[in-house]
Amino acid sequence: MKGKLNKRESILVIVASLILLGAFFFPIWRIDLKAPQYPEGIGMRIWVDQITGAHEHDLHNINKLNHYIGMKPIVPEAIPELSIMPYLVTFFILMGLTAAVLKNKKLLLGWVAIIIVTLAIGLYDYYLWGYDYGHNLSSDAPIKIPGMTYQPPLIGSKQLLNIESYSFPSTGSFIIGISLLIGIYVLAANRRNAKAQT
Repeated sequence: MKGKLNKRESILVIVASLILLGAFFFPIWRIDLKAPQYPEGIGMRIWVDQITGAHEHDLHNINKLNHYIGMKPIVPEAIPELSIMPYLVTFFILMGLTAAVLKNKKLLLGWVAIIIVTLAIGLYDYYLWGYDYGHNLSSDAPIKIPGMTYQPPLIGSKQLLNIESYSFPSTGSFIIGISLLIGIYVLAANRRNAKAQT
């Protein structure tokens, strides 16, 4: 039927929606630091609802490094996005399932569009977060280098004094990406099928 998803397409949308549950169980972003004082490396993992260290004391050690160069401490409880993102992911799951059950192509198109827009806003928000932490430095910092800023890379690596910083999407982001790609595939397949029937 025109404007409707067929059974196979609906099942794929159900799969795409349910795999988003994986975003609750894996970090969506990873930041790793290599420095002479931490030869084994330290890191930070950003989840949909929390920020943790890659290892037990890593977040504490990162905050110690930040203190010396004047960066604000990273306090997960003070980051409002971490309380919003779980609701967004839940909304995406429910909206996707609704589109599948109703076999509604327009609702699926909206689902795909909203996820893309949300990911773009999230990446920009992450950039602003890094900019704020890297540029708004304390005047009481033990180490002050005129003109030096410490904004971590958005994606990739960057040298910050004697620290090599790495920033990349993690497993949760790939899960969201796979879900999104399935949704796009279903829309493309549905369009091909509609053209074949005309």
